[in-house]
Amino acid sequence: MTKAVGLLIALFALWLALSGYFKPFLLTLGILSCLFTVYLAHRMKLLDDEAVPLQLRPALLLYWGWLGGQIFKSAVAVSRIILSRDMAISQNLVAVPCPPKTEMGHVIFANSITLTPGTITVEAANGKFLVQSLTDDGANPEGFAEMGRRVAQIEGQVK
Repeated sequence: MTKAVGLLIALFALWLALSGYFKPFLLTLGILSCLFTVYLAHRMKLLDDEAVPLQLRPALLLYWGWLGGQIFKSAVAVSRIILSRDMAISQNLVAVPCPPKTEMGHVIFANSITLTPGTITVEAANGKFLVQSLTDDGANPEGFAEMGRRVAQIEGQVK
């Protein structure tokens, strides 16, 4: 039941963000369409950990804020490299251990690495990610370890 309510809230928030309508008739139609979608998901037996992987926790909201800060800092660093005359680029391929245990944790970790400018997750295998970095600073293992620890905290593995 909690997964159905979580999915309903997430779907309605997405509908509201994408539509931007606040008229009572349209809000009612939005709620009804979200309820119908949750009903169909329940009938199809799709309300499991894979379909609704994360309940909104404060840790997830804190992680989004932290990740936004990391993306901004990395974007500034990459912009400085691009705008400099010598373009001090030293591309690296680094094997990064993946602390999260669930499939969703792996996806969040890999996408977080790729969202950060200057790094791209190239391959995932055997609990490790192959990450390409634009600079030596971007291949810093402590940064990846901190990100992995925070993703594991979202999963509830680390307190």
